[in-house]
Amino acid sequence: MSPTPTKNLFGLSLAEIEALVAGLGEPSFRAAQIYSWLYAKRVSSIGAMTNLKAEFRAALSLQCDVRRIDVADRQVSEDGTIKWLFRCDDGATIESVFIPETRRRTICISTQAGCPVKCAFCLTGISGYKRNLKAWEILSQVAHVMDAAPTTSSRDERPWNVVVMGMGEPLLNYEHTMAALRILMDPHGFAITPKKLTLSTVGILPALEKLKLEPVRPNLAISLHAPTSKLRAELMPIENKYALKDVIAAADSYPSPRGGRVTYEYVLLKDVNDRDEHAHALSRLLRGRNGKVNLIPLNPAGPIPFEAPRKAQVARFEGILLDAGIPVSVRKPRGQDVLAACGQLHLKTSRNAS
Repeated sequence: MSPTPTKNLFGLSLAEIEALVAGLGEPSFRAAQIYSWLYAKRVSSIGAMTNLKAEFRAALSLQCDVRRIDVADRQVSEDGTIKWLFRCDDGATIESVFIPETRRRTICISTQAGCPVKCAFCLTGISGYKRNLKAWEILSQVAHVMDAAPTTSSRDERPWNVVVMGMGEPLLNYEHTMAALRILMDPHGFAITPKKLTLSTVGILPALEKLKLEPVRPNLAISLHAPTSKLRAELMPIENKYALKDVIAAADSYPSPRGGRVTYEYVLLKDVNDRDEHAHALSRLLRGRNGKVNLIPLNPAGPIPFEAPRKAQVARFEGILLDAGIPVSVRKPRGQDVLAACGQLHLKTSRNAS
């Protein structure tokens, strides 16, 4: 009886594949071939690696296979946004979103099943935390969306953007997240340029200091959501561990790819953090810094105890920042008809199963 393969090739680094190839007595260049098949060509089986000798493919298949997480659900919005729910081997569910735009294609991915940070306005935190994702589970999301997302033509040349803004806090899963991002940013891997990859964090300071030292780094987005430490602590318990002033200081020294700016994400909550006084305080906090603000009107969901801001107040808030010389954009709501807000489809599925 043939042994069952136990090692998943998908998710391994080039160095790990080189060690595996050496153990099978093959020359080192075989590792680069396998790496290319996995990430540049994104094949789903060892048998598809046709420039490997048949005997080597057979020997490799005795020890390894190529596995990705399974699709549990897929919802397509009227605006073209596609929401995927994936089911991991242990039954945990995670979400990814494809956002088509005229000039680019964006994939939003998760790094944890659930989230332990528990921001008051975040549905993922409300739904609870299960575990960190492994590198292959993070990469699976990107591979699947790239393979399954619709294209405008047989040679769709719109660049891919990847944003690590889905379920979970990526810097609480540093090793697996960075293992995946290194492969995503590798020109011989997924070939996502660093300036097209953004990692969003609430500001886990020890991990953020490590991230600064990575030889290849993504863009940085800080989940800010309040202009003062007092208000931020009410919305984000993590403020009591990593203070706003220290997070801002760490962001000030972050070496963004190609001299880019740090993005400060700010979810606008009606009558909570969206008043003129908050906009002026945010202007004072960020004036003179190498950053920009992304205003995000709340995408409401049943269990979230906040309301979306009024459109007129969003415009006022934006105007105050612009008048202060702060670069700002307002995120356009996408996929509201398919539960595209992070955590919605996961929570709905979990409740239906219980």
